[in-house]
Amino acid sequence: MARMSMDEYQLKALGTALGPALTKDHDGGLLYSTLGLNGEAGEVAEKVKKKLRDGEMVYHDVALELGDVLWYAAILAYNLGYTLGEVAQMNVDKLASRKERDMLKGSGDDR
Repeated sequence: MARMSMDEYQLKALGTALGPALTKDHDGGLLYSTLGLNGEAGEVAEKVKKKLRDGEMVYHDVALELGDVLWYAAILAYNLGYTLGEVAQMNVDKLASRKERDMLKGSGDDR
């Protein structure tokens, strides 16, 4: 299976974005991509929930939904002025700092 960088993915995702996803003032794009991200994350949760109910889960179907989550994350990052690679780097930096300070457990953004 071919692999690509997060920034390559983001460019390909942006190439498939329509309508309000890429509005010039970004406000429409922020709202559209945030709502879409939430909706797709809900679809991932639904697939996993069905495992509790039915006792089985099709991992491939969950992975496909995760792809939709990634698409909306890529569009949202763009609307915020970041590449997906930058967002990923900020996240691993934040987690590394928390680990270094023994703050992985707990809650809140300011750990």
